[in-house]
Amino acid sequence: MPRKPRVTQAEYVYHVLNRATKKTILFDTPSDYCAFEELLDEARSHITMRILAYCLMPNHWHLLLWPYADGDLSRFVKWLSTTHAARWNRAHDAVGRGAVYQSRFKSIPIQTGPHLFWVWRYIERNPLRASLVRQARDWKWNSLSRRIRSETDFDSGPVSLPSDWESLVNVPQTPAEVEAFRQSVAIGKPYGCEGWLAPPARKRGRPTLLRKT
Repeated sequence: MPRKPRVTQAEYVYHVLNRATKKTILFDTPSDYCAFEELLDEARSHITMRILAYCLMPNHWHLLLWPYADGDLSRFVKWLSTTHAARWNRAHDAVGRGAVYQSRFKSIPIQTGPHLFWVWRYIERNPLRASLVRQARDWKWNSLSRRIRSETDFDSGPVSLPSDWESLVNVPQTPAEVEAFRQSVAIGKPYGCEGWLAPPARKRGRPTLLRKT
């Protein structure tokens, strides 16, 4: 049975995640990481997209995206994922050996304000949470590190980051907070205050958010 198209609306910021199939390592060498970062820029030349934050981990990646138009997020991430999978297969002599990603990407809208700041921190402190570095800035393959090195042309969000952002990223997030957020991602539940986006906005005749694809 055909899957229904995923609905993504322009006014929301989205946390987007995808993970490698089984025990595949997506990013094993610096060239693997660099190739994906270059692909992010290439994707924006196909579908204009505001990229607020990202983090590449050995077997998965996180993006924080703010689309300009309805449907752009799905088109952007689909192009990014399929192109990356094809190029990864060629680079690792794995063409015909099965899927690179375990499933299609996950995406959930994030409420602007404290919830957006929390998710932004969650994304940029991933390597620190995984004990890959001692400070979040030490992980080269994320937006925090590139922002500190002034090597990024990524976009500003609907709210400005505080001046002590790097220190805030290094502050631990409680296990309960992390688990609650991961549950939201797992079931595709919008992340915000209780009742936010429930029921979905209908005043402009738009379809329900987050239908499965």
